[in-house]
Amino acid sequence: MQTADPERLRDWVEYLARGIGPRPAPRLDLLEKAAGRISDHFHSLGYGVTHQAVPYRDTAHVNVIAAPRESDGGDKPLLVVGAHYDSVSRTPGADDNASGVAGLMEIARLLRRNPPAGLRLAAFCPEEPPAYRTRKMGSYVYAHSLKQAGTRLRGMICLEMIGYFSDAPGSQSYPLPFMKTLYPDRGNFIAMVGNLRSARWTRQVRNAFAAATDLPVETLNAPAIIVGIDFSDHWSFNKFNFPALMVTDTAFYRTPHYHLPTDTPETLDYVRMAKVTDGLAAAVSVLA
Repeated sequence: MQTADPERLRDWVEYLARGIGPRPAPRLDLLEKAAGRISDHFHSLGYGVTHQAVPYRDTAHVNVIAAPRESDGGDKPLLVVGAHYDSVSRTPGADDNASGVAGLMEIARLLRRNPPAGLRLAAFCPEEPPAYRTRKMGSYVYAHSLKQAGTRLRGMICLEMIGYFSDAPGSQSYPLPFMKTLYPDRGNFIAMVGNLRSARWTRQVRNAFAAATDLPVETLNAPAIIVGIDFSDHWSFNKFNFPALMVTDTAFYRTPHYHLPTDTPETLDYVRMAKVTDGLAAAVSVLA
């Protein structure tokens, strides 16, 4: 398998964060531009692409879903990899979540020659407030549609902020004080987190990921009382009892730029982003 290209990742982040800029739910024009670029990329790689309408107030956003164009998956369970492409209004959203979209686009490229039949790559919109943690989220609409169709799901992987790293001592914080004795104090790792029901899925993804990259990875499966454990699109899949996890740089527990105008492309580490992408592409190949 090819390896992820840090410059391709940078190009995607630059396009979304600087070429388009803040992408809040009311700016349908900007979100349509992002969705069009994402769709074109999937098409160029040979995937079949569908747009799923996501009703939002008086308009409709879209989930962009890519699948292998010619494959007979039969009744094989699906594996969904997803990331949201909107942002809050006051930030260009380089890490949150242009980084996740960039990773999704590179995974699509890396797997294009032999994509697993059960693979679904999903760009969701919206995710941020006021849709956040409601039935208006794009991921909720998609997960609900899978449940209604009786779809079997191997698991879901959510890419939510995968680009900010720090080697400085004390650069990593945690929701509970005792966690500092269990996890690193430097923000130089990627995390995989999910609810208790998804513990087995997290172990499987983590093991396949770790076999493909030397980037450190930490895992946590815990109840929602742990702040941040379900703060993204994997929440939607958990609502329908699908196993799901979030791959994250831990957001506000690490980056000082969370939801701020300073969340810009130059703050991200594209070499380590590429390692995240390599590990996830390998994990998808093994698990799907």
